[in-house]
Amino acid sequence: MNSDFGLIGTITYDFINSESGMSSEGVGGVLYQAAVLCGLGKKVALYTNLGQELALETEKTIETWSALKREGINTVPGPGNQVYLFYPERGERVEVLKSVVPPLHPNQIIEDLPAFEMLILVINSGFDIELEDWRKIVEASSCPIWIDIHSLPLAKQLNTPRTYLPLPEWREWTKGVSFLQANAIEVASMLGHPELAASETELHYFGKMALESGMKAVFITLGKEGILVVSPDKSKKISSPDVKEVVDTTGCGDVFCGAAAVKLAEGKDPFEAAFFGLLLATKATRIRGIEETYKLTCDYRAT
Repeated sequence: MNSDFGLIGTITYDFINSESGMSSEGVGGVLYQAAVLCGLGKKVALYTNLGQELALETEKTIETWSALKREGINTVPGPGNQVYLFYPERGERVEVLKSVVPPLHPNQIIEDLPAFEMLILVINSGFDIELEDWRKIVEASSCPIWIDIHSLPLAKQLNTPRTYLPLPEWREWTKGVSFLQANAIEVASMLGHPELAASETELHYFGKMALESGMKAVFITLGKEGILVVSPDKSKKISSPDVKEVVDTTGCGDVFCGAAAVKLAEGKDPFEAAFFGLLLATKATRIRGIEETYKLTCDYRAT
């Protein structure tokens, strides 16, 4: 296998509704990162357990993605990860997880590690991989690793709105990782108080604390406000470009992840990488779904 990126996560089927009346559904999850990486011309080995009932739609979605290596897509019985998302006019989105797939086994990933320029783990559900198995992968890896903790602080519960919980074990998940991505409420969970929004001072404090483990950069996404980038040398908040009409914000953090990771792998510094990731993520608010995300990224690369 000869792949630029290893990508670990879960393919979901998202049912999306908003208070404004917008409604859509389709495959999502780690396919957002895969769409961006492939669209930017990178070879990608995707590792995921895929529910049998999502297999046909997933294959239809990715059938033209020639850069995507499919050997790590393992089909398992059942409906896969079904996620219901509700976006209120204000406040955090509401997520209800209806079904999940079993956690990934690490053996194939470990075997393929020497081929990767970078490895990305996206915690799409919180059930994606066991901590013990993730530690085996990190300890066997010699390439930079990006982790988006995303759903890790959410309660592991089905059929009811998921709540954020304190995440004291975040250090175990991020030990040996080069780049950490989290949003402000996820940072609050790692600081032990998800019920209280993390202040700007706390965000900077957390970034510096995370860097003590040897990370190269921490990326804290702030929604419409942009992103806070913390490196060993400096911290900087990068503002989002103005968007006149937002169609859908689902997957924007995922688009940021894929785009910024590509630039880091190409040798850009964390601030240049974040600027590019934020630019592409902002453009992604004007579209909806995986196929449009892939098309957007391919078109952007062609310009």
